[in-house]
Amino acid sequence: MNFHLIILAVVILSVTGAVAALALAIASKVFSVPVDEKAAAIRECLPGANCGACGFSGCDGYAAALSSGECEDTALCNPGGNEAAKQISEILGVEAASVKPVAAVVLCRGHNDVALQKLIYQGVTSCKMAIQAYGGPKECIYGCLGYGDCVNVCEYGAITIDNGIASINPSVCRACKMCLKTCPKGLIEMLPLEEIKAAVMCMNHDKGAVTRKECSAGCIGCMKCAKVCPSEAITIDKFCASVDYEKCVGCGACHEECPVGAIGLVELKK
Repeated sequence: MNFHLIILAVVILSVTGAVAALALAIASKVFSVPVDEKAAAIRECLPGANCGACGFSGCDGYAAALSSGECEDTALCNPGGNEAAKQISEILGVEAASVKPVAAVVLCRGHNDVALQKLIYQGVTSCKMAIQAYGGPKECIYGCLGYGDCVNVCEYGAITIDNGIASINPSVCRACKMCLKTCPKGLIEMLPLEEIKAAVMCMNHDKGAVTRKECSAGCIGCMKCAKVCPSEAITIDKFCASVDYEKCVGCGACHEECPVGAIGLVELKK
């Protein structure tokens, strides 16, 4: 009697499994999402960094936008460079676009030898955490804290901490912009490669007298740089100079005129 019950249970279980498998097979056909083969092919050309530097949610989002025609620019992937742009253009049957070579730069020279400290921070080794303590341990609340949040998100090993501030190797940087999104002070910008540009290596917006007390390398907003710039590329906003890289011709006049050495003449090379 028990033997027959066991056989019956096995049969019922087998039939139930078969019916469930059939139902799942039918559901997979009914609810299946058509695969965009063009988008999949474009996705294979992208490096998979999913950094969002292209302006989309990630590599999948960029590939889908190109495939659907929502986006026509094949040169938005900085990590993939011109090689990825060329491959994508071949798939879409359009003329190959060129990726503008850029690299990230930390706009701060407030290293430990020039920036004064107002407190000793003993906590989680993170810029985002340290900034909660009165803007960080340095007197200048605008400067690099040097705890390496940007280092941790860089997948290419392009960033190091040198004497209390972050430094980026342009020959290794792939312009994914992850460090830009991570820096809580907003101190990182993209500069063009193979072009000489002036860059204000400071974002301190305190008045000049205050800045001098906080960091000897800080911009004091004296406007001398703006007055000597022949291309009108420099403006002063809230006691701090900034450079319009589209207008800057790299003449170096501002660099030579700056009384505190806050303006660097930068030439990034791969």
